[in-house]
Amino acid sequence: QVQLIESGGGLVQAGGSLRLSCAASGRSFSSSNMGWFRQAPGKEREFVASIKWSGGSTYYADSVKGRFTISRDNTKTAVYLKMNSLKPEDTGIYYCAAGLYGSRWPNRYEYDYDYWGQGTQVTVSS
Repeated sequence: QVQLIESGGGLVQAGGSLRLSCAASGRSFSSSNMGWFRQAPGKEREFVASIKWSGGSTYYADSVKGRFTISRDNTKTAVYLKMNSLKPEDTGIYYCAAGLYGSRWPNRYEYDYDYWGQGTQVTVSS
């Protein structure tokens, strides 16, 4: 069992930055691939970024590549998403997700994940 709690969302102007955090509980975290997804109003949830259980590999959606950075700290059982050069189209609810046992890399689909957080709102104004 893994519980995930996101934080760090908020309102920011275009071009600004935010850092999202996802605090995880449960012994499976260090062996889980982790990911971030987002859902804009009226749209389906979409993949943003993922990181392998070891932290040695990362994978990004084309829309955020070069602007967002995913990282993790297994000693703190946390995963982060640093978002730079934010655009209005980055607005949405951002979800953290855990895929157990390090399988299904690069974990870019919702069905690659076993646990989800409740989400944190990110709003980018133009």
